Amino acid sequence: MALIDASNMELAEKVVAINRVSKTVKGGRIMKFSALVVVGDGNGIVGFGIGKSGEVPDAIRKAIQDAKKNLIRISLKGTTIPHEIVGKFGAGEVLLKPAAPGTGVIAGGTVRAVVEAAGIKDIRAKSLRSNNPYNAVRATINGLSRVRSADTVAAIRGKTVKEITG
Repeated sequence: MALIDASNMELAEKVVAINRVSKTVKGGRIMKFSALVVVGDGNGIVGFGIGKSGEVPDAIRKAIQDAKKNLIRISLKGTTIPHEIVGKFGAGEVLLKPAAPGTGVIAGGTVRAVVEAAGIKDIRAKSLRSNNPYNAVRATINGLSRVRSADTVAAIRGKTVKEITG
């Protein structure tokens, strides 16, 4: 999972979740905000980040900076993914299936944000266990990072793509 330099990229940003968190101290409660943001170039590069601050815009800004540090490249086959895969993180589990051209993105809110930022146009996805947005995003990124194209598999096995696909 090679990380990508985002210094000269045009990345689309999508806020997935904003959560108000509090810390109880002697004088009462201290309220802060946590933001989960997904960024992507719409062409196979995607990342997510988490930011916390006393103000929502600051939390979002921090989350975007964090997301730009955690970009990954995913394998695409046209407008979809090459094969079916289940991404897992904690209690979160996401099933990702390739779809025929014209199907569109059939996915829930958090998974949809990730696959749209990655530039996937046709996919079917189902969040299977936890509906926690943090775990769902991490599980989706985990699944997408493990998807491999036929070229990659052929190179690893020392064969041609034709020998593998039959």
